Amino acid sequence: MRVSEKCDVYSFGVVALETMMGKHPGELLESLSAPSRALSHDTEMLLKDALDQRLLPPTGKLSTSVVLAVCLALCCTRFSPESRPTMRSVAEQLSARNPNTISEPLRTLTTNKLVAIGMM
Repeated sequence: MRVSEKCDVYSFGVVALETMMGKHPGELLESLSAPSRALSHDTEMLLKDALDQRLLPPTGKLSTSVVLAVCLALCCTRFSPESRPTMRSVAEQLSARNPNTISEPLRTLTTNKLVAIGMM
């Protein structure tokens, strides 16, 4: 394995997901890593179920921030290092006053949909 900035980007994504999920995201990342399985309905997981169940579900602006953070973390953990964003890009999106938002309610949003949105 060649160590590069993209390794740090991947690590950031893992830590961000671990913070949101309350546990290591290994199973989630494994289920999303195979292209044929990532888009399969068999592996679809609601985002609300992936989040740390010890905490109350986020609402309002907080839910928008959580969706953005998870979407960026998933982009950072893409299998191909070349397809991962730069940390500058991640920082800019996290600090944006008006981030791109997803209009779908958190309770119906799936991890697969976040991966697909991140691919655009």
